Amino acid sequence: MRPRRWRNKKQLAIAEAESEVEPQVEAEQSPVQEAWHPPIEQEVEPEPEIDQASFRNRLWSARGTFSDFLASVVSRGVDDATWEELEEALILADAGVGTTTAMLERLKEQAKTEKVADPEALAALLKARMTEHLGGRDLEMGTDGNPAVWLFVGVNGVGKTTTIGKLAAREVKSGREVVLAAGDTFRAAAAEQLGQWADRAGAELVRGAEGADPSSVIYDAIEHASAAGVPLVMADTAGRLHTRTNLMGELSKIHRVAGKGPGTVTEVLLVIDASTGQNGLAQARRFTESAELTGVVLTKLDGSAKGGIVMAVQDELDIPVKLVGLGEGVEDLLEFDAVEFVEALFS
Repeated sequence: MRPRRWRNKKQLAIAEAESEVEPQVEAEQSPVQEAWHPPIEQEVEPEPEIDQASFRNRLWSARGTFSDFLASVVSRGVDDATWEELEEALILADAGVGTTTAMLERLKEQAKTEKVADPEALAALLKARMTEHLGGRDLEMGTDGNPAVWLFVGVNGVGKTTTIGKLAAREVKSGREVVLAAGDTFRAAAAEQLGQWADRAGAELVRGAEGADPSSVIYDAIEHASAAGVPLVMADTAGRLHTRTNLMGELSKIHRVAGKGPGTVTEVLLVIDASTGQNGLAQARRFTESAELTGVVLTKLDGSAKGGIVMAVQDELDIPVKLVGLGEGVEDLLEFDAVEFVEALFS
């Protein structure tokens, strides 16, 4: 039998990616079978701007956990119960048991060495320890490539498409042309929603037919951007359940196909709803195995009391939180700032 001839580079890239799938990955289901993954992410019209988004004026919910602890310490002073209350506050904020235990051990040792007995001094030590824990990471978004490709992954309902739209608007505003790839071909409204954001941001959209191979759509977008001289492609992917092996295997395929085109995958960003807390951490662990994550985007942080998930993600997975969502407006997606974040929790 003569070897099969591939008609173009895209078919060859997809075939090579499919041949690299590990044996334990289940066979992919058809688009029709995976067409419905509730809850469906809904487009929300931005509320009128009341104030400029900042950590200080948006983290009111997460701040409550720490303000209660500080009020208790100030009224009573530093004693044995102080450490129990601090441990409870960190765990309630979803910092995670491992992260909390390690941080408190170092904090206790430092407080003992420096003979800290004043509540304000202890609070200052805690703030410094948290800032050190969260800081010192590379938060730059990779832009080397012709074009650079940013893949966005995550389960349904976390705000993936909205995050892409906000980030595209920011990049276009800074003077960089952007192509958006509608790689979520399983959900009927996904491409339309991304198209609305493309229009709003001033970006170009590349989409395929409903049910088309997501890898093919993303590959086309990369080739189009390369031919047009556009430096950045942002690719949406279908919201996938991190417990479904076949869907995670497909995500690995998307990553491989995107890397076989003219562009370079420089970012794979996991979008997590901050209010899900430790469940978001479980998602991150599974996605890391399939997609080689470079960073995390925490959405809905403004309405969550579980801001400690920032510490858990960075400590347990060594993946930086690069962006945070602090509202529904286009300007409400901010780069993560460890100093401002910690200050906002205590002020």
